[in-house]
Formats: sequence, C-alpha cells, structure tokens
Amino acid sequence: MQISVTYDRPEDGPRSGPVQVGWFLASDKGAVLYDAPERLVSRQVNRAHAKSASRCPAVIQMESRYFVVKCPFDLHIGFTRDEKGKAVLVNRASTASPIRSNKLNEVLTLVSEPEWRYPDRPTVQLHLPYCFIADEPVWMTQIGTFAHYRKDPLPGTIFGGRFQLNLWPRPLMWAFEWHEPEKDILLKRGEPLFYCQFEHEGPDRPVQMIEADKTPELTAYMEKISGVVNYVNQTFSLMKAAEQLRPPRLLKPKDRG
Repeated sequence: MQISVTYDRPEDGPRSGPVQVGWFLASDKGAVLYDAPERLVSRQVNRAHAKSASRCPAVIQMESRYFVVKCPFDLHIGFTRDEKGKAVLVNRASTASPIRSNKLNEVLTLVSEPEWRYPDRPTVQLHLPYCFIADEPVWMTQIGTFAHYRKDPLPGTIFGGRFQLNLWPRPLMWAFEWHEPEKDILLKRGEPLFYCQFEHEGPDRPVQMIEADKTPELTAYMEKISGVVNYVNQTFSLMKAAEQLRPPRLLKPKDRG
C-alpha cells in the first residue's frame, strides 16, 4: 500500500510566503545599546570542500531558523551573603564597571531566594526591552547559545521558555540559574546572549525578521496583558481572553525613510 499526502498552500494571502516576525524595544531608553536580532550564521568557515559541514543543507536549514540576541552590557558579577545571611550580588568590576552601581539594579535582579528552583542555585534575571510580534500563530522558544564557544563557560544554565508571541508580546529577559555561585558571571557586550527559534504553520516557510513600529494599538494591547504574572500563576490560561482583546493587526513595519 502506498499513501501520499499533498499539501497546497495558497500563493497569496496572509499565510503564504515567509513568516513575518517583528521585533521592537518596549522602551526607547538607551536604545542605542541594543543591537537588532541577527540570523545565526557560521562566519569564517570552510566552504571550499563540497562535503564541508558548512555547506550541508541540514546545517544551513537549522541555522537559518535561529536568531541571535546579543548582550548589551559588560558585566562581572559575583555572589555572596551578607552578615545576616541574605543572598546578594557583588559588582566585581567595582569602579571599573561600565555600568554605574546605582543603575546595575535596574537591569540585573537576584530572584528572591524562596523562588529558586534549587536551594543552592541562585537565579538572576537580566531585564531587556526586546519584544517580538507576529500577525499569525507563531511560537517563540528562547534557548542558550549552543553554537557559541566560550573559553570560560558560564557557571550555570539559562532558563529557556516557549510562548505564543502573536498573543503574548512581552519584554524578554535573560534568566540564569547559577549552578556554581562560587564562580563569577562574566558577560561581554556584543557576545551572543541567547537564541530565539520561531515555530509556525508550515515548517518549510522561512522567517523574515523586520523591525516593527510600536503603534498605539500595539502599545495599548501590551498594556492590557502586562504585569498579570504578578496576580495569577498560569498566564497561559489567559490566552483565550488575550485573543479576544487582540486587534486584527499589530505588526506594522517601521518606516525608516
């Protein structure tokens, strides 16, 4: 018995061609610090040989579906406990730090100890203004930088996450679980901080990343869903309600002309 399945996607319409994913900054404060997300590409690799891995279609297909968000700051952070036993962060760079100490707490947070997943693994969060939006069902997965080699590995792992970004546009953060708190966290501006993978209807459709305009409609919609994590435990249970509040279109390419 032979079974064949043919799927014909219309050549025009909202779900034909590339999947458009828009990125924008929730706040324009210090916007010059934040580079645009870039497609994951292996640079300066050997492509001379026909059998080189860099010419493998599977490798090219995989890399084309990940986007890199770079670290906007230079950070050298340690962990300790004060005289009362309270967990605290230490700015190891001290006066040499590019970030003023009174500004560091605005971007970097040590999660409350009762909320750690493991009692011996502190969790820190680097707050970022990056947001993504789409006008068709798209799921975004935030993962670690598996293709980026670090001579001195980070002393822990990042928290991954997956959510439907067309219904839940929100600022991202870099959440880190500190497996070896006796070792410092060293982050360098311009290095890959995390990857974003986008899933959508039709795995053959490429993703087109564009800078989105922060329209009044988009701002108003985000205001309606912001901060709810502080009041409910399962924000995914609110997806249906968010879908009913959502305007038909939120993604408008930014006009740079």
